[in-house]
Order: sequence, then structure tokens, then C-alpha cells
Amino acid sequence: MTEFDSIAAELLSCAPGDFVSAREARAKEAGDAHLAARIRALRKPTTAAWAVNLFAQERAPQLQEALQLAAALREAQAELDVPALAKLGRDRRALTARLAEDAAELARARGGRISAGMLDAVQRTLSAAFFDPGAAAAVASGRLLSELDGDGTPVDPSTVIAGDVADTPVAATRPDDDLAALRARRRAEQTLRQAERERAAAERDHAAAERAVRDASRRGAQIAARIAELEGELSAVRESAQAAAMAVSGAEAEERRAAAELARREEIVAAARAASDARPAG
Repeated sequence: MTEFDSIAAELLSCAPGDFVSAREARAKEAGDAHLAARIRALRKPTTAAWAVNLFAQERAPQLQEALQLAAALREAQAELDVPALAKLGRDRRALTARLAEDAAELARARGGRISAGMLDAVQRTLSAAFFDPGAAAAVASGRLLSELDGDGTPVDPSTVIAGDVADTPVAATRPDDDLAALRARRRAEQTLRQAERERAAAERDHAAAERAVRDASRRGAQIAARIAELEGELSAVRESAQAAAMAVSGAEAEERRAAAELARREEIVAAARAASDARPAG
């Protein structure tokens, strides 16, 4: 980092209200007229850019770790499936939101007024760093002049920072073995998710089979109860039929007796009528 880059990083992270006076003081301290002129030409950063610069300088390890992870994930995401990419997107949003809030807290502690709009601009800037190496280099420099759009457009660091791009600390990608481990872990996670999906399907099939057994058992019990009920009714009907048959037999016997009695009475009547007819008229 050049002398101007160091001075720019210092000024661009100082409280906005102190920027002009601090810039003038540093220009006067400069032993070189060209350096002093460059310092005086340095423009004040936007509030969101100042908050990001402050965070990049005071929380450099935290920011570098996040940017290193983002770089590794950019390389690895081609091998991830759709659910993993969706989860990665959620994780990125959660991380940028957390980093933005941390940056806002640092800015507030320095007397900065961070509105909801400014917080959103800080988050967009950090989000851009997650998707684009140029934006990552600009954010990590601690010398941002304005916030980034975060719309996915590649960023040329020279257009948004003060000082030389060549000396900008770019977030290094993870070593090959770490990246390989990350990919292996992603593949293992995919295998695990597939196994979990298959287990869930097996659990659903087993639960359905258990419900079928319960339903069949319940239906069988209902049928058995109905059979017992019908058998009870059939037994009562059989008893009624037997009683009816006995009644019919008794009635038939009585009918035969009555018929015999009728025949006997008819014979008596016929004999009496014949005797009456045979007696002389007197």
C-alpha cells in the first residue's frame, strides 16, 4: 500500500463530520506537494461507503473470512444442486445482513446517523462483494468512495475507490485442499439430503401401510361384530320359525280333529234326516 493509499484509508474511515478538517491537516503534514494535492482532491465518501470502510478496517479479519468463503462458494456453486443453492442464497443474505448491522453499529458508535436507507445501501455493497471479485477487492480496500449497487454488474475497483487498485487487498480464495474439502462436504450433504428424502418417503410408505392395517383391522372388527349380531338375529328367527312350525302342526292336528268331528256330525244329521223321511204321514 502506498503512502497515499494509507492516508486515504485513514481519512475515508474517519467520522464524516471530521473529514474536511482531517483531510486539510494531513495535506499540510505531507512533505510532498504532489501528495498534498492528491490528499486535498480526495472527496468525502458517502455515509454508506464510510460505514463499510470503517468496518473493513476495524473488523478486517471478520470481513476477510466472509469474503474468502464467498470466493470459495463462487467456485463451488456450479456443483451444487438447486436446494443447496437456495440454502446458499439464504445463508448469504443472512450473513450480509449481519455484517451490515455490525458495520452500522460501528458507524453509530462514531457518531454516524445510519438510517434504514443507509443500512440497506451498506447491505447492498456487502452483497455485491459476495458475488463479484472486483467488488470484493473494493470493499476490502477500506477506501470506498460510494456504495455499490449489488445488482450483479461487475465492478471496476478503480472507479469506486481512492488510490491504486494494484495494492488493493483482494480476498484470497481458499487453498485447493480447503476448496476440495468444501466440495466433498457439499457432495456429502447432497448424499445426506438424498438419503433423508428416501428415508422420509419410506417413513411415509410405512405410515400409510400402518394406517391400512389399522383400517383393515377396524373394518374386520366391525364385520365380525355384524356377523355376531346377524347370527344372534338368525338364532332368534330360527326359534321363531320352530315355534311357528309347531303352531302349524298343532293347528293342522286341530283342523283334522275338527274335520273328523264335522264329518261325524254330518253323518248324524244325515241319519236323522233319513229317519224323519221314512216315518208315515199321520
